[in-house]
Amino acid sequence: MEVVEQWTGQLAGALQRALRLTNEGFAGELGTAVRTVAKWNAEPELVPTVEIQRALNTLLYRSPEDTKARFALLASAEPIASEEIPPSVNVDSTASVEAERRLASDKNVAAALEWLDKRAGWSHGRSRRTVAEQLAKIDPCDLQDRAHRRVLVSRDQIASALSEYYADGFGEHQPYSAQADGGVAATSVLVRKQWLDLKLELASRDRLQLVDTDEAVVPAVIDEIGADAAARRLAEALATNARIINTPLYRLTGIDVSPEAIEGSVGITDFVSYALTMDLLEGELIDAIAEGRSIAPGNLPLRDRYLPDVNAVLGLDRRLCAGGTLALFAVARPSSRARRGAPDYLLLIQERSGHVLNAARRLAVIPKAFHEPLVDYAEDVQIERTLEREMEEELFGRDDVDSTEGGLLDADPMHPSRLSEPMRWLHDHTKGSHWRMECTGFGLNLVSGNFEFASLIVIEDEEWWGQYGGLIRANWESSSLRRYSTLDRSVLRSLILDPAWSNEGLFALTHGLRRLADIGGQRVNLPTIE
Repeated sequence: MEVVEQWTGQLAGALQRALRLTNEGFAGELGTAVRTVAKWNAEPELVPTVEIQRALNTLLYRSPEDTKARFALLASAEPIASEEIPPSVNVDSTASVEAERRLASDKNVAAALEWLDKRAGWSHGRSRRTVAEQLAKIDPCDLQDRAHRRVLVSRDQIASALSEYYADGFGEHQPYSAQADGGVAATSVLVRKQWLDLKLELASRDRLQLVDTDEAVVPAVIDEIGADAAARRLAEALATNARIINTPLYRLTGIDVSPEAIEGSVGITDFVSYALTMDLLEGELIDAIAEGRSIAPGNLPLRDRYLPDVNAVLGLDRRLCAGGTLALFAVARPSSRARRGAPDYLLLIQERSGHVLNAARRLAVIPKAFHEPLVDYAEDVQIERTLEREMEEELFGRDDVDSTEGGLLDADPMHPSRLSEPMRWLHDHTKGSHWRMECTGFGLNLVSGNFEFASLIVIEDEEWWGQYGGLIRANWESSSLRRYSTLDRSVLRSLILDPAWSNEGLFALTHGLRRLADIGGQRVNLPTIE
């Protein structure tokens, strides 16, 4: 739909949602008042003035094709009648209208509500009513203020707080920290010596296996405190238009990592089970730090229930342990393309978007992803499969392998005939001589109990960057990309010590740099990392 005969408040609201703009942003694009935009959302049948009709036509005409497609879909949907919206909901907000629409019709939200009714022992429909009540109480300004406070909490503060909470002892496991040319950066990633500096070529050393597991421990029942926190999480996700996609996830049930191989077992869980239990621990912890509250057992109710001690962290077969794999991405550049006029590796670092539920607004390596099946649950258990899929999605622009976009209908999404040009080149060139993909470290993140496979992707053939460097573009999970040269030692030291890093991101960065120091030769001048 690119021509609108007559704009109404409903159609204007559809265009606003398609553009994903706030009332203020949409009003600014049209040159009108914020209260006018709010009125359109409150009165869908209202017809804007002739001048605004022209402005809406122009804005739609200039929009990208994907925006036009979203607008056509939203414009064809039935409008929400005013009596369908609870009186307590602020209908002046486009976000509130969209939240109510998702609460009523989004199949992924419905799955989360069904999960909550079942796990909390509630009667059918109580979770929907509870989330609607929570949604009605939300002040968007309060959410924005809290998000800002959370960003100000540094990685070091998180690591220190978790060391305080688990102060009774770690035994042979310890939180990982790194020294970079004398500067120290701490993390919340629990490791042991055998899990570090692995140098494991993933194609041959990854021996994870899918096994049948008893899902009843994940957890079978949640109490009122856990249920209330889960309902609040759903309401806030709807209010901020965060993506909720109930995809299957791998759940780690056993692990034995050594310099020889990765041995272990995984079962299957789903994203809702994780998002409404273990993933709540991060927000609870960061809010306590931001508000200056005591970080000690008894003061963090959700952590006291789901991850009360180090034994619970290590008891993978007794809890939900989701997680993922993330990799430092390094590409060889010839002297003609390197900034310093000498051959180097280009490193890519991302700043995470505020729309993701994991490590939002933090620095991270790229790709970074949950370890999850795509189509073949047994074959996709290999870490290499997740990394290659995420390269396609997060770096090379393939939306059709993004699990958050909906179900997959292709029998083999990673078939050679479907690969992007950059990935096809890698597929056609032998690993080991042209490029490599290695696991460099493993740890368990104390923040939410996640498993973390730190990895390194190195493209050593200079030809690749010359052909495909211009095709790299991060997807919606990133708010920005940064480039660094492996010859800029002081810049990289400052990067390592940046407090904005996610814990797992810094773990992967430092391990990747240590491995590059071993193999990079004259292409690298890296900080000494211990």
